[in-house]
Amino acid sequence: MLRSRALVACLAVVASASWSAACATPKCPPPYAGVAPATLQATGPAAAAVDAPPLPMTEDMARASSTLDRFHAAAAAADEATYFAFFTEGGVFLGTDAKERWTVPEFRAYAHPRFASGKTWSFRATRRDLSVRGDFAWFDEDLDTPNLGPARGSGVLVRDKAAPLGWKVAQYNLSIPIPNERFADVKKVIAGAGAPGR
Repeated sequence: MLRSRALVACLAVVASASWSAACATPKCPPPYAGVAPATLQATGPAAAAVDAPPLPMTEDMARASSTLDRFHAAAAAADEATYFAFFTEGGVFLGTDAKERWTVPEFRAYAHPRFASGKTWSFRATRRDLSVRGDFAWFDEDLDTPNLGPARGSGVLVRDKAAPLGWKVAQYNLSIPIPNERFADVKKVIAGAGAPGR
């Protein structure tokens, strides 16, 4: 455990910060199009040791966040080529089912019929925390979805100079949060679904 207040404060400055932003549309404007400046917010134990005003959002963070917005917008528009171009080589998509761990080719094969029919999914980020360190960014976001209801996405972005905004998706993990008071009921339903004869 860190006991030195000075060391904790130092780590808070050196370590990446988290940015929370709410997007009003599935596709937010690029950072250079007059988006109102957001703020960086330190998180974790180090945050309590730092008494300083929030720092301005960096352009790097804004571009990483816009990458996610455009990633979601491509899915909503059934733009298959653009959507899958956002993934890195070797990228992974984790779906809500326990069996859904897909490489990009596997995920594209699964999703192609939906894109071809124009009946894809629509995810709108209502909250996002994003951290950047070097060539990596990680995030978690609350999603408004017509079909799943409230959902959550999290994952990792990797810097890529060839990408339109400089970032690509290395991993996206889609989940549906379960209220703690309902977990026992959900666990029973899942267990029952796997029983013989069901």
